[in-house]
Amino acid sequence: MKNSEDANRPEILVFSDIDGTLIDHDTYSYSAAEECLDLLRRHHIPLILASSKTSAEIIPLRRELGFQGSPAICENGAGLIEGDTEAGTSGDDYHRLRRLLNSAPKALRRHFCGFGDMTTEEVVEATGLSADAADRARRREFSEPGLWSGSEDDKARFLEGMNKTGVSATQGGRFLTLSFGATKADRMAEIMARFEDPVSIALGDAPNDVEMINAADYGVIVANPSHAPLPTLDGEKTGRIIRTKKPGPEGWSGAVMRILSTLGITE
Repeated sequence: MKNSEDANRPEILVFSDIDGTLIDHDTYSYSAAEECLDLLRRHHIPLILASSKTSAEIIPLRRELGFQGSPAICENGAGLIEGDTEAGTSGDDYHRLRRLLNSAPKALRRHFCGFGDMTTEEVVEATGLSADAADRARRREFSEPGLWSGSEDDKARFLEGMNKTGVSATQGGRFLTLSFGATKADRMAEIMARFEDPVSIALGDAPNDVEMINAADYGVIVANPSHAPLPTLDGEKTGRIIRTKKPGPEGWSGAVMRILSTLGITE
């Protein structure tokens, strides 16, 4: 239950990417954000994870963080996990996606190595995840992340062909992800529509987070030295979007605490 002070404020929703944003790119730790996460829990502010990760990866993390009652956005927006859900779907969308992928011209298809083409050990090597985490990452339901090894021209032709079959692509921090559309921002709007006049905070570090960050009342670009910084966004000129100097969970925590303070939440 909200206390009386919380009950008088607008609903605040925090949408957050995971890898390189809430979780450190190298250590996969979120320990630097613990104090801020506790503040969110105490004020009953939903933390809505929005990631390229699968439901098999997000559900246990959401529970570990203490936000199992909040919805979550999985596989770059291709799927939505409702609060308190503890199981995934049948994966029919993924199987259809793989069939369309395998119908691409062989000269182009060979340059895209998706998680469905990799063994668990190869996913470990590509991501740095543990074997158990890599196995969960391979349990796709809606989308297919992969590594592109061909030229940019071949990539353009590959994506043009995929697009004609109804498959779109999103470039994340490490992987090119194929899906049937729907983005993190689409799911964000869907969730926000459930509330009356909510205030939204969105944080991310990669190109697949830009639309979500742009759509939020308060957007945050979290520094990630492992890849090139995002280009300047229009909202940065007015201060609606800010950039952190510190990377990962440390930068994440500082930005969220600062925004919550402007909204009257400090303790």
